[in-house]
Amino acid sequence: VQLQASGGGLVQAGGSLNLSCAASVRALSTYSVGWFRQAQGKEREFVAATRGFGGNTAYADSVKGRFTCSRDNAKNTVYLQMNSLKFEDTAVYYCAAEAGVLFSPQSSRYTYWGRGTQVTVSS
Repeated sequence: VQLQASGGGLVQAGGSLNLSCAASVRALSTYSVGWFRQAQGKEREFVAATRGFGGNTAYADSVKGRFTCSRDNAKNTVYLQMNSLKFEDTAVYYCAAEAGVLFSPQSSRYTYWGRGTQVTVSS
């Protein structure tokens, strides 16, 4: 399984970005996909996840109401729409996948990881 995150960039505070995670799998619908981020000098943290076999979503408290995780199984792609971005959202964003209904905020539970995409929010 290969994952490719894209869509990062430089945006002003209050702006929006839409990240994509393209997966080279036969049926993305059977995988749970998580988004994580790592700011410079900090540990990787959970952002959002979408459950396999259902698409339920979960979010970190810090992004609830601002970020939306969705999936297009036909395109084998998961999205992270980020609105009302704040300076503290600046980080490298990663997507990760695990077969089944894992749906976990713990990064160690995901087997497959893509390269990150940089998101920089200017204040």
